[in-house]
Amino acid sequence: MVQKTPSSRPGGRQATVRVKTAGKRSESSKRWLERHLNDPYVVEATKRGYRSRAAFKLLQLDEKFHFLAPGMRVVDLGAAPGGWTQIAVEKVQTSKEGWKVVGLDILPMDAVPGAVTMQADFLEESASVRLKEALGGPADIVLSDMAAPTTGHQQTDHLRIAGLAEAAYDFAEEVLAPGGVFVAKLFQGGAERDLLDRMKKAFAVVKHAKPAASRAESSETYVVATGFRGVKTSDHRDQGGDDDQDEGRDAR
Repeated sequence: MVQKTPSSRPGGRQATVRVKTAGKRSESSKRWLERHLNDPYVVEATKRGYRSRAAFKLLQLDEKFHFLAPGMRVVDLGAAPGGWTQIAVEKVQTSKEGWKVVGLDILPMDAVPGAVTMQADFLEESASVRLKEALGGPADIVLSDMAAPTTGHQQTDHLRIAGLAEAAYDFAEEVLAPGGVFVAKLFQGGAERDLLDRMKKAFAVVKHAKPAASRAESSETYVVATGFRGVKTSDHRDQGGDDDQDEGRDAR
């Protein structure tokens, strides 16, 4: 039986949690902890057994674009602690053989029932080889929620996340089946323009969205590319993909 996924939006009131300053905890740490403990998505993730509030980002993106379906083969890059992997399993598992979810992260993560998980640096060539072996065939969807450790320098951080997204896309081009989907986290800043141009040549539709579960103060957004049609290396002209920049504003 395929497990039904509940609503992606938490509901109901909750008591406000107050944190006392203790030991060497700074005032800023106290504020962060209070915000975290009072975050409705954190509370709801705990109730549902999801490993992170980020699970709701994928749920909301799928609610909008409907790219996850039973029987699919999914790769989840930047999977730890496993929230997206859990949602992928819920959405694609079926009683029939053929579906698969493979998650990878540079950080360790507990096994996710129904998924193949591995720890590796995605930027190393061996990681790509291991992912392809685990898949055992083409993927229907490549998800990337990868993010590099922040340096505090906005432009540097933007370039690093754009680099990870580009690496994820390079991998997606190699493994996606015709009609496949690529979903990746980006940070607004301009460095992603070349990547988006590449995607518009290879996919039927390319859109941006900022799910409600993404914190308003964060500059992160997600790109959802559907209808993979392959890469024509001899033709670098824009083939007219639909890049709707306003989707991110509508999804806030």
